[in-house]
Amino acid sequence: MAEQTAAQHELATLIVQSLNLDSLTAEQIDPDAPLFGGDLGLDSIDALEIALAVSKRYGFQLRSDNPDNRRIFTSLATLAAHIEQSRAA
Repeated sequence: MAEQTAAQHELATLIVQSLNLDSLTAEQIDPDAPLFGGDLGLDSIDALEIALAVSKRYGFQLRSDNPDNRRIFTSLATLAAHIEQSRAA
């Protein structure tokens, strides 16, 4: 498992808290592992919850009609990179 960056760890913590993943810690989320369809077992409802939590925490919208969502939500690493890029814009 790759080591998480500070931004990835912050996001992983947000995901664990917002989805109430009691059996998982932020440190256990592999930054390169698939968020959906993988070991985490997340689904489309979880994606909406994550988008809402990101919006509240970081102050910008992850829009459901964004054609890049599949890429953005691929992994913790891709989602964290998108957040960092959007915050800098």
